[in-house]
Amino acid sequence: MSAASSTTSAAPAAPAASDAPAPTPRRIPRSVTISAWAVPLMVLGQFALISIVPVTIALVGALRRVQDRTVRWAAAVLAVSFAIPLTIWLVRPDGAQSLSKDIHPAFVGVIVAASAALILAIHRARRRS
Repeated sequence: MSAASSTTSAAPAAPAASDAPAPTPRRIPRSVTISAWAVPLMVLGQFALISIVPVTIALVGALRRVQDRTVRWAAAVLAVSFAIPLTIWLVRPDGAQSLSKDIHPAFVGVIVAASAALILAIHRARRRS
């Protein structure tokens, strides 16, 4: 009887490594995609200061939730390209009343190009997964 009771009380065998489910790739959050599209629209539509919100959402969402390094780098480039004219506007004592009036057109082009790079990186990452 002791032999029969010892076999029934034995712990179940641990699953083999091949039985473990494969990790699923994390999807790119919709908020990152929408923010990437919103930034150039807001900057071109003369709402440059308010576009700090989608820039922040894109950066934080990409760094925290996206595994693809290209998307992370593109989001960081977008944030830096936005931070430079914002810092210039804040530091200048004779700056315009709004960032949209003070921003140089070349910076607008850089921000739009960085946002386009982020959109393309998101599209490429979605096609690979």
